[in-house]
Amino acid sequence: MSRRVVRQSKFRHVFGQAAKADQSYEDIRVSKVTWDSSFCAVNPKFLAIIVEAGGGGAFIVLPLAKTGRVDKNYPLVTGHTAPVLDIDWCPHNDNVIASASDDTTVMVWQIPDYTPVRNITEPIITLEGHSKRVGILSWHPTARNVLLSAGGDNVIIIWNVGTGEVLLSLDDLHPDVIHSVCWNSNGSLLATTCKDKTLRIIDPRKGQVVAERARPHEGARPLRAVFTADGKLLSTGFSRMSERQLALWDPNNFEEPVALQEMDTSNGVLLPFYDPDSSIVYLCGKGDSSIRYFEITDEPPFVHYLNTFSSKEPQRGMGFMPKRGLEVSKCEIARFYKLHERKCEPIVMTVPRKSDLFQDDLYPDTPGPEPALEADEWLSGQDAEPVLISLRDGYVPPKHRELRVTKRNILDVRPPSGPRRSQSASDASLSQHTLETLLEEIKALREQVQAQEQRITALENMLCELVDGTD
Repeated sequence: MSRRVVRQSKFRHVFGQAAKADQSYEDIRVSKVTWDSSFCAVNPKFLAIIVEAGGGGAFIVLPLAKTGRVDKNYPLVTGHTAPVLDIDWCPHNDNVIASASDDTTVMVWQIPDYTPVRNITEPIITLEGHSKRVGILSWHPTARNVLLSAGGDNVIIIWNVGTGEVLLSLDDLHPDVIHSVCWNSNGSLLATTCKDKTLRIIDPRKGQVVAERARPHEGARPLRAVFTADGKLLSTGFSRMSERQLALWDPNNFEEPVALQEMDTSNGVLLPFYDPDSSIVYLCGKGDSSIRYFEITDEPPFVHYLNTFSSKEPQRGMGFMPKRGLEVSKCEIARFYKLHERKCEPIVMTVPRKSDLFQDDLYPDTPGPEPALEADEWLSGQDAEPVLISLRDGYVPPKHRELRVTKRNILDVRPPSGPRRSQSASDASLSQHTLETLLEEIKALREQVQAQEQRITALENMLCELVDGTD
């Protein structure tokens, strides 16, 4: 008599649970724009949601602790002249968020730690380069200030947000509208899906398609794709009979999928959220009321169905918390922020454990907020894996860090158009005289600042003595 062997996995009993009513964010007018993005972005400090706004596009940014009913006059981030289509938090600065809009621009915003009194209307920088709506944003996972945007003009632009410059423009690789773009773990490759029903792997610095697969799913509805930790690809799409599918691909052999899972018949595009630490992919469909999750392993059948979290209300969008924002003491391995029509509800995925101690097997070192490369280093061809941190003592977000944009002088970049004029002796002496004058002025200013600092210190000491005397 044969016995059925149950597959060993620490994630077999993962279960989802919606937060209590007082932990939700109520009275938020979630955007009704017809666009297949998640409409929500979250990090360990803030929750951002695209909202309805008259006369342009806007999104709201709430501190995570500000649960309950949101005041109807709560300040918004407004600056776009048309609806906002996508938002994405910078992985290396929890106070910086990028927004893409129907008005063809990308804006990058600095969010203060305190609650602003009025709407935030001035971005740090506006990135203009697309000729049609911009619907996809994605920050580079390891390089500082590198942002990717994809638009309805079938162009992918990679920006250096620190200078406002275009690093790379990929404008002839996609013949139709781009549906999704995803970086691999070290940011050396991109996976894209397109309306022409082709899945492409692109080396952005060479501007070349490394591998491609036509019609990975036979259906007509949009595809989505994400990289796994070991370089494989997960794609979601539809069969010819409109059944929703999840497929695992090996880029070195695109002929047949490594594994293919068929689920149900529905119109909603499945948004895949992949966790590289646990190798679990969560599938959330717009208009669905459930989250399915699967574990990806190296053993056949490679894609293992774990469970489904179901609720009554359909979801309008979904935010996915980075691993460093989870509560490790409660064995939380994922947290979603589900958008309803008028509220946002956290959903927690937990592995049941009896012990309250830190669980090493659930929480390997995970990408932290420090970049591994500068933008110029990445552009020159360097690659680096993310800088990892341990969650053993919990994660404390760093203090507010300001993003500084330094636009380069165009005269420093372009060579002079005419023949070079030899510098005369009078020019040289004039510049030498000017330099000496400037140095003297700097010296005088430095002495003045030091004198003022001494005076401030003396006044502060006098004030302390007075306060001590009154006490």
